[in-house]
Amino acid sequence: MSDASAKSDASAKSDASAKSDASAKSDASAKKTTTSLPTPLTIDAWQMVAPNEPLRRTTRVVQEIAAHEVVVRVAGCGVCHTDVGYLYEGVATRHPLPLTLGHEIAGVVEHAGEDHADLVGRSVVVPAVIPCGRCWLCRRGKEMVCAKQIFPGCDVHGGFASHVVVPGHGLCPVDDAALARSGLRLADLSVIGDAVSTAYHAIVRAKVGAGDVVVVVGAGGVGGFAVQIARALGAHVVAMDVDPKRLTALTRTTTNGERVHGIDVRGREPRELRKDLLAHLHGHGLPERAFTILETSGTKAGQELAFGLLVHGAHLGVVGYTREPVTLRLSNLMAFDATAAGVWGCPPRLYPDVIDLVLAGKVQVAPHVERRPLHEVNDVLEAVRDHRASRRIVLVPDGGRS
Repeated sequence: MSDASAKSDASAKSDASAKSDASAKSDASAKKTTTSLPTPLTIDAWQMVAPNEPLRRTTRVVQEIAAHEVVVRVAGCGVCHTDVGYLYEGVATRHPLPLTLGHEIAGVVEHAGEDHADLVGRSVVVPAVIPCGRCWLCRRGKEMVCAKQIFPGCDVHGGFASHVVVPGHGLCPVDDAALARSGLRLADLSVIGDAVSTAYHAIVRAKVGAGDVVVVVGAGGVGGFAVQIARALGAHVVAMDVDPKRLTALTRTTTNGERVHGIDVRGREPRELRKDLLAHLHGHGLPERAFTILETSGTKAGQELAFGLLVHGAHLGVVGYTREPVTLRLSNLMAFDATAAGVWGCPPRLYPDVIDLVLAGKVQVAPHVERRPLHEVNDVLEAVRDHRASRRIVLVPDGGRS
C-alpha cells in the first residue's frame, strides 16, 4: 500500500470515527432534551371545550417535560377579561380546544428540566407573555413581538389548574422573606402576571416620571393598577371612569390620595371631559401639553374618549382591547405631534421591578383582589362577563396552598 493510500485510509477512518463520536454525542444530547418526572403527575384542570359552554373539569397526566420547561404548582390564577373573550366573545385561542385557560399565574416550581434545575422549590410569578429570548427580535429588545412567544391559556394549557407546564426562562422568582413581610399571599401576586405588569409596561414605554401628568381612561383592573403605579413614580394622575366607587377606592389606596383626581364620565361627551381635564391641570399649575393618556377600559366609548383627549405632544398608550370598530381622525396625531402605541403584556425583564413595587407596598394589591376556590370558575367567569366582579378574582386550586 502506498503512503498516499495509507493516508487516505487513515483519513477515512478518522472521518468515520469523528462522525461516530459526533453521532454518539448527538444521541446523548438528544436523550437529555426531556426530563422524566419522578412519578407521573396528574393535573386537575378546568378546560374550555367549546365557545359559550361551561368549562369542564378534567385531568391529564404529565410524565416528562422538555429541558427548558418547568412544572409550577399553581398557588393562584387571576381571571382576566381575556379569558371571557375566549369563552364568550369569539376570540380564538391558538391552541386547539379543549384548552385550560388562565394566564395570571403565581406558584411554586415543583419540577424542572435540566436547563432550570435551580428553580425547583422557588416561588415564582409566570409572565403572561413569555418570549423565546433567543431570536433577533428578542435580542434587539423587541421581545413582545417575538414570533415564538408563549401565552399560557392560549398557546399552551394555562393556570385554571393544579399545575402548569411552562418555559422556565421567563419566570420571575419571588423572595419568600419579602413576601412574608408584605402580608400578602403568593396567590395574590398572580395578578402581577398581567394586570399589574401590563400597566407598568405601558407607563415605562411612556417614560413617565415625577411631575408628569398621566390620564387613565378606565380605572378598573389594569387601569386601577396603572393609577397606583403612576402615582408611585411621582406623577399627577387623573382617573376617568363610569363608576364613582372605583374612583373613591383608588383615592384611598394610593400612597398620596390627594394627587389623584377622579372624573366621573357618565353621560358626558368627550369634548366636555377634555375641557374639564384641561381646566383641572391649569388650575393646579400642571402641564397642559405632552401628557400621557392610557386607555385601559377596552371599550369603544373609552377608546374614542382617550383619542379625543389628545393634546400637543401627548402620548396615547392603548392597553384595553375591544372587537368593536372605533371612529377617529388619525390626522390628530400629526396635527398635535402626538404618538400612539399599543401595549401587549410586559417583558419578563421588567417583572422584578413590578414585584418590588408590590412587596414594598407602593402598589397595593390586597384591596383589589378576591380569592375564590377554583371549582367556582364558571360562576366567576359569568360574573366577570356581566361586570358583577368589583375586584380582580384569583382562583385558588381546591386543596391548594395559596
